[in-house]
Amino acid sequence: MFLAKVEGSVVATKKDASMNGRKLLLLRPQLVDDKDPSRFRPGVNTLVAVDSVGAGIGEMVLFCQGSSARLAPSLKDAPVDAVIIGIVDVVDVLGKPIYNAKQ
Repeated sequence: MFLAKVEGSVVATKKDASMNGRKLLLLRPQLVDDKDPSRFRPGVNTLVAVDSVGAGIGEMVLFCQGSSARLAPSLKDAPVDAVIIGIVDVVDVLGKPIYNAKQ
């Protein structure tokens, strides 16, 4: 599992039939900064993930990739490589909060 910030949405009117009705979101992975573990640094890549939990732009989410992504409900036969499986409330690193959704 990985952490990411939702940066946008993706709309594809023509797609595999198994993807119809699925919300696609653009994610930027978030990494704990190795020089300052009290903050995140954004990853250099972005990826598209299927939203299975109702996430929105600006939220921190938990996602998984690869074969684990297809274990999410109703995605077993879908051509999916990344799926959002949670909306993050709090992240603590070394006993200190570095992210809180309510702040």
